[in-house]
Amino acid sequence: MPTKKSAVDLRVSSASIAGIEREHCRRSLRGQPHREEQNGGMTDPSPPAGTGPGVITPDGCAVDFYARMTALGEPEIVHDAARPGASVLELGCGTGRITHPLVALGHPVVAVDESPEMLAHVRDAETVCARIEDLALGRRFDVVLLASYLINTDDIAARTAFLAACRRHVSDDGGVIIQQHAPGWFTTAADAENVRDGIIFRMRDVSRPAPNLVSATVEYVDGDQVWTQTFTARRLGNTELAAVLAAAGLRLDRYLTDDHTWFRAVPEG
Repeated sequence: MPTKKSAVDLRVSSASIAGIEREHCRRSLRGQPHREEQNGGMTDPSPPAGTGPGVITPDGCAVDFYARMTALGEPEIVHDAARPGASVLELGCGTGRITHPLVALGHPVVAVDESPEMLAHVRDAETVCARIEDLALGRRFDVVLLASYLINTDDIAARTAFLAACRRHVSDDGGVIIQQHAPGWFTTAADAENVRDGIIFRMRDVSRPAPNLVSATVEYVDGDQVWTQTFTARRLGNTELAAVLAAAGLRLDRYLTDDHTWFRAVPEG
């Protein structure tokens, strides 16, 4: 099956700014223990931080800002990778930016987020207020959606828990649809600015604190309102991606976009 252009390609012209309009929220990463680097050193996970008017969720997301955001091709990527009417479990749904179009496309969606303020914006879908790591619905779904670059968290324990939640909720003949930073983004990421629908999106203070890591602050400006969010993302090469999926009982099925930003994983065995 041919892949499609990613949602990044659909909305920006410069790869250096790819991703600044998406949720860099790494949901539920508070209080994680130290982790061991592959070289044996110990580092602290980089906690997400957010500022601005309105409610800021524990993971740094600005509810008022995300309530203004609309989908930018992501629901169509998910829809095309699933059978018609497939049930969807969306992990880290936020205010429903992807949820609502999926429902309109005919998918029953269970939308999960740890923020009740985020979930208050979700309509026409079953909602569950819970941390992804703790989720145990006792149900399986045709599709489990892990978007928002959550797989690129620099916290190994959190990534392991996210993928474990995916595996225990996906049906044996279903698939997990995952959004990651394209591997090339970690080389090209740089300070940049984009304007869409009158909102300014900036990525600034880009740094590379260690191999395969990118840290930055994204800034959103809408009139006189300004929100910021700081994040750190870890690159997963092909070998490491295969390994972390296998540890969760999953394997890569296929990439859904030409730039490898979106892919589908399926249960092993």
